[in-house]
Amino acid sequence: MDLSSWIIFLAIGALAGWLAGNIIKGTGFGILGNVLIGVVGAVLGGFVFSLPNLATNGLLGAIITATVGAIILVYVISLIKKA
Repeated sequence: MDLSSWIIFLAIGALAGWLAGNIIKGTGFGILGNVLIGVVGAVLGGFVFSLPNLATNGLLGAIITATVGAIILVYVISLIKKA
């Protein structure tokens, strides 16, 4: 993986984390929080999408997958914090 791929990966993570934060709690988590939530969400989203054999392609597919995973992650974390 070259440098430009890493930059795109981190940018997708930041966007996905920001979108998940806005959808679930109304604000983002800051740049580092957005990247962390988005990157972990991308892994989680890839796992969730692979269960029913769904596939996404391209940049938009990566953003959707990462955002769905980040939303799930933020929701689960909010449930744990309430308990």
